[in-house]
Amino acid sequence: MDLGLKNKRVLITGGTKSIGRAIVDAFLAEGAVVGFCARDAKLVAEREKEWQAQQGRVSGTALDVTDDPALKKWIDGFAAQGGIDHFVANVSALGTDDSPEGWRKAIDIDIVATVESVRHVMPHLVKSGTASGGATCTIIGTVSLNEAGPGPVLPYRSVKAALVPFVKSLAIDMAPKGVRVNMVSPGSILEDGNTWGRQRDANTERYQKTLARNPMGRMGKPQEVAACVAFLAGTPASFVSGDNFIVDGAITTRVQY
Repeated sequence: MDLGLKNKRVLITGGTKSIGRAIVDAFLAEGAVVGFCARDAKLVAEREKEWQAQQGRVSGTALDVTDDPALKKWIDGFAAQGGIDHFVANVSALGTDDSPEGWRKAIDIDIVATVESVRHVMPHLVKSGTASGGATCTIIGTVSLNEAGPGPVLPYRSVKAALVPFVKSLAIDMAPKGVRVNMVSPGSILEDGNTWGRQRDANTERYQKTLARNPMGRMGKPQEVAACVAFLAGTPASFVSGDNFIVDGAITTRVQY
């Protein structure tokens, strides 16, 4: 299937590890021009070099998304080189603890920085959408926002849940301007070195219980989430907006309608 992403300009926050890295891979495989950011300057340079060695048209920037002036400068700088057709807000504070500091960090990164990045990028997406009718903004969520579960109360699911009405409202407002807005919410994603990878290696009870809950008998791969993100940005999904796409192998028991 041709997703119509060749030569499209894509900007991604948090593009060096796991799902973010797989999203960059997916867009580059479709022939897109990709800009990505992350905090670790050394890792950004390594990833950029790897992708460019494979003839990927990609540029990386070391950036803390909570630095709003730097965030805006990065977005506007990429746009100045040819515009922005698709934007993916992937960066997250992930598992901060249940403390005032943990909540503030999660709110600053997952809500404030995400909303501000969308605010900065939207004029560029509208410009692209007006010209082509096919600009998109995709925010990475989590299945944790759909279900409450046992265990400690952590900020992650709550702050991600706050973005669902934001996505829906934005989708309605931006539809007449040629910009589609969606959320992609991964379930338990397994990769060497990530949270579930470490728990698998330690054979924790939480890992075993979560694995047992997965109807497919396994956890997901970053590439399976990235494929959904790329599809939603593509022309075959041109009538899809305002949705929260669950990518979880049917582990979520909540009925979405």
